[in-house]
Amino acid sequence: MSEQLKNIWKDWRLHGIVFAIVIITELIGTHSFTVGPGVVLLLPMLYAIIIGISLYFTPLVKEKQSKNAEPLIVLGVTLLIAKIGVIIGPSLPQIIAAGPALLLQEFGNLFTIFIALPVAVLLGLKRESIGMTHSVAREPNVGLIMDKFGFNSPEGRGVMAIYIFGTVFGAVFMGLMSGFLATLTPLHPLSFAMASGIGSGSMMAAASGSLVAAFPHLENDIIAFAGASNLLSLSTGLYMSIFIGLPLTEKLYNMMTKRRDKKKNTGMGA
Repeated sequence: MSEQLKNIWKDWRLHGIVFAIVIITELIGTHSFTVGPGVVLLLPMLYAIIIGISLYFTPLVKEKQSKNAEPLIVLGVTLLIAKIGVIIGPSLPQIIAAGPALLLQEFGNLFTIFIALPVAVLLGLKRESIGMTHSVAREPNVGLIMDKFGFNSPEGRGVMAIYIFGTVFGAVFMGLMSGFLATLTPLHPLSFAMASGIGSGSMMAAASGSLVAAFPHLENDIIAFAGASNLLSLSTGLYMSIFIGLPLTEKLYNMMTKRRDKKKNTGMGA
């Protein structure tokens, strides 16, 4: 066992803080409130993220604890994936029946480019918007941008900004929105389960957790579809970004900025 692993397991302050957070959030429990016809679910995972972020800015959590906590997140997600694997097996017939929808879901992820990129350009962002909007900016996409443009490029800064934002707030956003939209819209809960698999274990866990809380009778199906969807996103998402997402984003960016610059020059001439 490496020295780093020994230090992690001996960091009793970190384990004590995590245990206390778990106890507090479980005691708080699950709460919900209605917003129009939809329901917003507040799960223990949401409280844990908020409490953890708050404690980071207190003397209780030192730099040592924040560094040691990073590998433990991977361990937690690994256990989640193992549980999902056990559940997927018995649900294979339903997953196979939904095969075309699962395979085509990546094209749905590309649709967000047409929403996010115009907003980024309107806000005045330049080539940073390409890195920010071509994907959900998880690890494979960060690697793609770094390989093509470099770490210090505008695109590199853009993708890292979304990666950090998604790491901190992604699970909170997914957890709140999935339960709310599933109760607000007439779409089947399993469609939201498939949509929660975007290539991030923590975001998928938050989104599927909200769906399970809203539709407990579909728990196994929701977890199975979310896990299969997440696996497909991890497998195919990078190739979709390489061959379609990033070239499409660059093309749209050039079209929008050319039009914006043309209007600006016309205005200055007038």
